[in-house]
Amino acid sequence: MGSIAKKLLLYSVLLAGVLYTPPLTHLTQLQDVLQNNRLIVVTRKAPSTYYEDFSGPSGPAFDLVNMFAQRLGVEPRVTVADDLEQVFSLLAHGKAHFAAAGLTQTRERQKLFRFTPPYQHVVQQLVYRQGSVRPRSIEDLGEGKLVVVADSSHVERLRELRKRYPGLTWEESRSFDSGELLKKVETGQIDYTVADSNELRLSRHFYPNVRVAFDLSDAQPIGWAFPIGTDDTLYRQAVNFFVEIHNSGILEQILERYYGHLGDFDYVATTTFMRHIKERLPNYIGLFREAAVRHGFDWRLLAAMAYQESHWDPKAVSPTGVRGIMMLTRITARQMGVTKRTDPKQSIRGGARYLHRLRKRLPTEIKEPDRDWLALAAYNIGYGHLMDAREITHRAGGNPNLWMNVKQKLPLLRDSRWYRQTAHGFARGDEAVQYVENIRGYYRILLREFGTELATNPPDSRSD
Repeated sequence: MGSIAKKLLLYSVLLAGVLYTPPLTHLTQLQDVLQNNRLIVVTRKAPSTYYEDFSGPSGPAFDLVNMFAQRLGVEPRVTVADDLEQVFSLLAHGKAHFAAAGLTQTRERQKLFRFTPPYQHVVQQLVYRQGSVRPRSIEDLGEGKLVVVADSSHVERLRELRKRYPGLTWEESRSFDSGELLKKVETGQIDYTVADSNELRLSRHFYPNVRVAFDLSDAQPIGWAFPIGTDDTLYRQAVNFFVEIHNSGILEQILERYYGHLGDFDYVATTTFMRHIKERLPNYIGLFREAAVRHGFDWRLLAAMAYQESHWDPKAVSPTGVRGIMMLTRITARQMGVTKRTDPKQSIRGGARYLHRLRKRLPTEIKEPDRDWLALAAYNIGYGHLMDAREITHRAGGNPNLWMNVKQKLPLLRDSRWYRQTAHGFARGDEAVQYVENIRGYYRILLREFGTELATNPPDSRSD
């Protein structure tokens, strides 16, 4: 019996004795959660699940847990496990109501846990470093060093594959998580690892030399894991929750927040940006911080925007005559009090002030993070054209307050069948979409690079 199977068997024995069975109060698990105002959830740190940034806890798993807790009217208490073994152990010992840890639903895990309807499907992928020989199959791994996270679904899959490929070998790590193993592939410390496709999408900008060799599995569901027991009151609430947010489109909104800006990976653009973070950004980082404090933005968002505009080149000039690090037009510069557009200090101040004005003009029903994304689109395409796109979105049955809906309709401003019906006419809406999505990508990298810094002023402290 493999090590995972043995551990799962041990956990199942433990579960038989510690599953929630209130002896005196006769409360169901759901009643206990409601009465004690606590929903205890175990998770693990990963870009695809849970992490902390300048605003506090974040990540798809955290957002879903927080929303579920709000629906129940209780406070979520999130326990961050050190590794997958601890995730399973906390569940087995009754220390958490369920796990929201990005767990793939596998055959072995189904023997011990019951899963909610999936909120994502992922594919296990073997990765290697660009510049080395790409393996096309298991046989091509040869003597290469393959390391995977211990107790992961990847180990379970490799054990299945070894039945067909007896020579397949690997190491199981308890010291490094999947992100750290990707970094080891990036730096050439190991030859291969296995990662889920969703985590690769979120990590590829940080590890531009990591490449997918081939898929190791078909699409597999990811959901919350509950211990198997007789009390399924809380589990049924979770099932209903996922059905509801799937049908309402809320689940799509949450996933768009984290994955919507991840288009085709551009190796040259990413490596150039990483180089400019070291070579150019230090010259202007103080100016971004100053402007961000004044107008209540995160300075990293302003820096990401400036990079999209000029690659942090204060002398940049476009064919249309906009110039400077924030690429201001003459009219906008005059309105913002900028007398010299190529002066980085004036340009950054003027650009931040203009973005703040656009953001302030947006209807109050537009909430974060969509408010920032729509303001950025207005900076690029013009406020009137953005309002036209929102109107088209509304006519088509979409929500004009959500970036994920508006970005689908912005390209229609190029189509005469649509822009002739608008107040402001033709516009390159597709370019505005790419503009915002690029900024979201740069912003995310800057959050990773400068993740320990706190946010600036809250929205209600912004000045003009």
